[in-house]
Order: sequence, then C-alpha cells, then structure tokens
Amino acid sequence: MAQLTFIIADDHPLFRGAMRQALEGIGATIDILEAGDLESARKKAGDHPEADLILLDLTMPGVSGLSGLIAFRAEFSSLPVVVVSATDDVSTMRRALELGASGFISKSASIDEIREGVRTVLDGGIWTPPDVDLGSEHDQEIAGLIGRVKTLTPQQGRVLGMLAEGLLNKQIAYELGVSEATIKAHVSAVLQKLGVDSRTQAVIQLSKIGAEVLSQSE
Repeated sequence: MAQLTFIIADDHPLFRGAMRQALEGIGATIDILEAGDLESARKKAGDHPEADLILLDLTMPGVSGLSGLIAFRAEFSSLPVVVVSATDDVSTMRRALELGASGFISKSASIDEIREGVRTVLDGGIWTPPDVDLGSEHDQEIAGLIGRVKTLTPQQGRVLGMLAEGLLNKQIAYELGVSEATIKAHVSAVLQKLGVDSRTQAVIQLSKIGAEVLSQSE
C-alpha cells in the first residue's frame, strides 16, 4: 500500500497522541501531521495537498461548532474530513455529514473502531459509529438552513467560516489575498443566501446548526 498522509487537528496533545497510535496501526507507511488549532490545520492542508484525510475536532481554537467543518470543506473540497468529537449526539453527527464530513468518530471510540472508520473513509465510504440510526432532521428551520449553507460557493463558505471566527472584512481579505471590496461582496452574497440582514445574524444562524456542540465543552 502506498504511503498515507493524515492530519490530526485537535488542541489536546494527549488525544493527538492517542489518534497517532490508532493511525499507525492502519498497516501502511504513515506520515502524520498534527495541528492544535484551525489555522494550523489549514496551513498543514495547504502545504500538503497529498494528504489523504484530516481528523477534525469541533471545539479547538478557531472553530465554533460546525463552522470549522464548513470552512474546511469549502477550502479543501477534495480532502476527506472525519469529524472527531466528544459531542456525539445523533443530531451533531447527522448535521456534520450533511455539511460534507466523510465520517464521524466519537472520542470515546476504541482504537479498533477508529481504525475501521478511517479505513472505511479511505475506501470511499462514509463512517458513523456502529448501531447509530441518524434518522432525519426534525427541525425544519435547521434543515432549511443547512440547505442554504450548501448553496454557498467555496469562497463564500470560507468567508462564512471566518465570520464565525469573528474576523473583520479587512482581516478576511488579508487571509484570502483579495480586496476588502471583494469580501464585502462575498459577505453580502452570504447574507442573502442565508436570508439574514447582518453578520451577527449569520453567525447566530450558523450557531443553531451546531447548538449542541457550542453548548457543551470537551
């Protein structure tokens, strides 16, 4: 089997160590990159386009609930994202998958389960914990909101993720290497697609998708 490159994005060194142990048992030549916040994870992914998969925590610095997933999927659309979280209720799992995650692994999972999940995603499948029925979204407001988020272009998704981080237009412009006027246009388009009138309302709407994540700490 060819060399595999993984990115572990989690702010807890001990947990990154546990994930490293699990990944090293996949049975191939493994290159593991570690990141303790969303910005570092972005840099690792940008510097290593050959990466096969990223394991993304939902509550590390730079991440507000599922906003980090939205931003990451927008920026690195070809890189499979497996969400790894202690917030493993069915709603969070389902919404993560609907927003583009290729899998969801609970932080309480065994090493064997982690390996099985990673192998499944590497083989092109979708992974959720065994014996979990994801069901369907009962909250029609959330279902509609997720549908609107999925209409965002990649750049709009990145902008929305940065809005959720509290960045100003000029900061987003600097990060993305474009003019502030371009960012203003993106923000206006994001607000229109989400059906809101302000940046604050957009962030509030986004927080509703990951309400369970935001209300619990890991």
